[in-house]
Amino acid sequence: MTDAVMSLRALAEKSADADVLREMIGFAAQRLMELEVGGLTGAAHGGKNPERLAQRNGYRDRDWQTRAGTVELRIPKLRTGSYFPSFLEPRRMTEKALTAVIQEAYIQGISTRAVDDLVQASGGTGISKSQVSRLCQEIDERVNAFLDRPIEGEWPSLWIDATYVKVRQNHRIVSVAVIVAVGVNTDGRREVLGLDIGPSEAETFWTEFLRKLARRGLRGVKLVISDAHEGIKASVAKVMTAAWQRCRVHFMRNVLAHAGRSGRRVVSAFIA
Repeated sequence: MTDAVMSLRALAEKSADADVLREMIGFAAQRLMELEVGGLTGAAHGGKNPERLAQRNGYRDRDWQTRAGTVELRIPKLRTGSYFPSFLEPRRMTEKALTAVIQEAYIQGISTRAVDDLVQASGGTGISKSQVSRLCQEIDERVNAFLDRPIEGEWPSLWIDATYVKVRQNHRIVSVAVIVAVGVNTDGRREVLGLDIGPSEAETFWTEFLRKLARRGLRGVKLVISDAHEGIKASVAKVMTAAWQRCRVHFMRNVLAHAGRSGRRVVSAFIA
């Protein structure tokens, strides 16, 4: 199982696409609210129960500021009494726990520990561990569906990059490579097209990753942008009929690393 210490939001920002994480947090928050209200009313949404304790009365909209951006919530209302989501209460750690669960789903599947953390963060709300486990299973399924979805249309530009994270495998903490592909389509829209995890950035790993994108329908790629990793360049030449370009950000980092602290400003101005 995985005990990742990376921030999926940081990875999304790195790929200029934070919508995925924000949408997943919104989905999970909505499901948590439905579970809480189900416990208060004595019946699930649309369900019939002769011992129902209260009736629903529509929804009210509220924005929730999360680490992935603003999430639009539809908070259920009751005909008698009131309801306020527990995860919006001060000092409640549900959002952090939700983000960790979604993060794990993307990397290697949700661990028992992540479920336990979410249960603890949602403590006192009447939501059982089995209900939280079912929610986590739904998150896992939605993430897998997103990562395996067909890629439609043409994507002339493709950015590929990797970051290293610590995960728990067989009771050991190991470092693994998380690689991500971000495409820009003919309308100028950017989207995360793929994400995978492997032991390292070996050429074979990159090659299989690009072939998987091709099997899902990736086409029309004219330019691939990445750092100067030899495995990436070899894989692009092997799998794609596209030009390769070194990422300007990585180039600047490499140059400034050799410039020294005193010369960085001069070198930056010269390159710009």
